[in-house]
Amino acid sequence: MNPDDIEIDTEAVAEQVGTLWGQLQVWFDDFLDQALSEATLWQAGVVVLAVVLAWLIARIPYKRLVEFVEERGKPDAIGRLFRSIASVMWPLFTVILVWAAIAGFVVADLNRDGLRIVASLLMAWIIIRLLTANMKKSFLSRTIAIVAWTVAALYILRWLGPTVSALNDFQIPIGKGSISAWRILTSLAIAIVALWVGRVAGATAQTRLRSTSKLNPSMAGLLGQVANILLMVIAIAIALQTVGVNLSALTIFSGALGVGIGFGLQSIFSNFISGVIILIEKSVKVGDFIELQSGVTGLVNEINIRSTVVTTNDNVDILVPNEEFIKAQVINWTLREARRRTHIKFGVAYGSDKNLVRKAGMEAAAEVQWTLENMGPRMPQVWLTGFGDSSLDFELVVWLTEEAVKKPAKVTADYNWAIHSALERHGIEIPFPQQDLHFRGSDVLRVQITPEGTAEAEAAAAAKAAEDEAAEAEAAKADTKKAPEE
Repeated sequence: MNPDDIEIDTEAVAEQVGTLWGQLQVWFDDFLDQALSEATLWQAGVVVLAVVLAWLIARIPYKRLVEFVEERGKPDAIGRLFRSIASVMWPLFTVILVWAAIAGFVVADLNRDGLRIVASLLMAWIIIRLLTANMKKSFLSRTIAIVAWTVAALYILRWLGPTVSALNDFQIPIGKGSISAWRILTSLAIAIVALWVGRVAGATAQTRLRSTSKLNPSMAGLLGQVANILLMVIAIAIALQTVGVNLSALTIFSGALGVGIGFGLQSIFSNFISGVIILIEKSVKVGDFIELQSGVTGLVNEINIRSTVVTTNDNVDILVPNEEFIKAQVINWTLREARRRTHIKFGVAYGSDKNLVRKAGMEAAAEVQWTLENMGPRMPQVWLTGFGDSSLDFELVVWLTEEAVKKPAKVTADYNWAIHSALERHGIEIPFPQQDLHFRGSDVLRVQITPEGTAEAEAAAAAKAAEDEAAEAEAAKADTKKAPEE
């Protein structure tokens, strides 16, 4: 279909809509004539009675089936089957009662066409409900159920043939030709099914590739995503071709896509190429513990086309663009060998026995589960690294196990805890900052040290002394006034 030829004749479409509306009115009038007849009203009353009785009867088996599923406690196929059966117990008993009523109408030689239609519609609903009960509840599953039941209802009512004929007769003039409404609906249905099949097939291929043991997780993840994208592209092409879009007209779109990659999609394309380079070089693999220049530290869980999922030790998933692994510095703690050496710094007071400090450090290393044992030259060591302002500076140097490399914060905390416990056990003092003050000058500096708890008493005494001095001054002034009079 050439886009230049798309020109809809609105007058012809309005005429077709009027014709279709007239047919619907005729069908609706016939339906009212049959629905308001005496025989139909009797059958409607029987259906209402069957629905009420079925609800009362179905309560007991429904409760028993639900209890059985809950007692099993396993979300397996049997549990899902019984839960699906429980959900249709009410309409199932309704169908049974309606068929029993049909048998009575046959014996009484009464009209039972309405009862047959109701029973058939309920049976169609039960079958569709059982088939879609185990599907994931989504818009697609609900759409499938509605469309399937609508088609079944039209067939049962014997309206499917007239409906298809009416949709075929409803022609929409487009340019020099026309297209029927039935073709549009079927094309859309095929396109939707193709897209759904492509998505399911792509997801299945991706899952199978990731679960295979012949490929490493990184390469399997990339191949799975590529397979998913290819299948979706094929599904979209089939859908467009079914609708009637000429794929040769998409050459202009491919050129625009190339320009977009050069400008707006440059970052996305760069991340894609970076992901391919990472997988080919194998510098970063799924399961590696890495540290990025940006400060991100964690375990590589997935390497996708655009980004890599890094999970921290706090179980936080971080999406890192693949480009960052190429342009910036990356520390891979588990690239070749996961065993690494760490330095735990601590200090003790001047005057402490250095040999006793070494003994405490070795005991602390032996108490921590992350210490690598029986490795000869990789045994724990205690180094005297410097002389601080108020402490002797030591480092506990230990080689860690493979599991410890992925838990740096936990490892440091455990060693600090063990070192503090060992120093306290041996009575080694941990210093705190101290300073000596030197005063220059000939003036005498008076220092008064007040014992704790006497400050309030001294303040009260000083206040009382000030009051006494004021009273003595008042008395002396009075004596001075009396002397001249004498």
